[in-house]
Amino acid sequence: MKGNVVCITGGANGIGRSLVEEFSKQGAIVEFMDMDGVGGNALSKKLNTEGYSARFHEVNVGDPLEVKKAFTTIREEHGVVDVLINNAGVSRFMSFWDMKPDDWNSILSANLSSVFYCSREAAELMKDRGGCIINMASTRAFMSEPDTEAYSATKGGIVSLTHSLAITLSEVGVRVNSISPGWIQTEDYDSLRDMDHEQHPSGRVGKPEDIARACLFLANPDNDFITGENLVVDGGMTRKMIYKH
Repeated sequence: MKGNVVCITGGANGIGRSLVEEFSKQGAIVEFMDMDGVGGNALSKKLNTEGYSARFHEVNVGDPLEVKKAFTTIREEHGVVDVLINNAGVSRFMSFWDMKPDDWNSILSANLSSVFYCSREAAELMKDRGGCIINMASTRAFMSEPDTEAYSATKGGIVSLTHSLAITLSEVGVRVNSISPGWIQTEDYDSLRDMDHEQHPSGRVGKPEDIARACLFLANPDNDFITGENLVVDGGMTRKMIYKH
């Protein structure tokens, strides 16, 4: 990744923060976006102090005008984007019966529309020189708990949008894949119970760095035969049959 321009959305916290840190440490020039101005600026300052290159943009990626403005700044600075990771999203769960249209639309905007907006802007800077887009889906695209309709719909949409973009953007040399994380504990990992780990065939709950390594794998230009794919990273949890006795 040394010298590659890597854009990451939702980079101030959780999985996104790990992505920003890991790609920076791999030598990438990281441009990351988030609505959390305090967290984003603090992370950018920390990484630059340590000698890495990470610039923060305070952006609502569900707003196409804000997205275009951020990518205009990136184009003026670098002229290109090599990798885009669409990681931004919200995981608000609420009653199916009580959900208001504004609730539904805000989740779709943050999680799904943002992928379309950012991918189109990034692809303009990847045209005919190649590039890689990675979209963060979820195992909830394929399995659910109650009252997760909006979130699950967006993640299923991301998987479908991924293979559609992979076909469209193949004409300009851009690969597009998605990752579906399972249970990824972003904080208080040591507070997890034995039973939390034991329900995973891998023997443990996932960590943000597990997803970062998967992104590094898909972003590697040597893996140019992988496109239109969804990579499930869940410790085998969705492959385990569960019976109640």
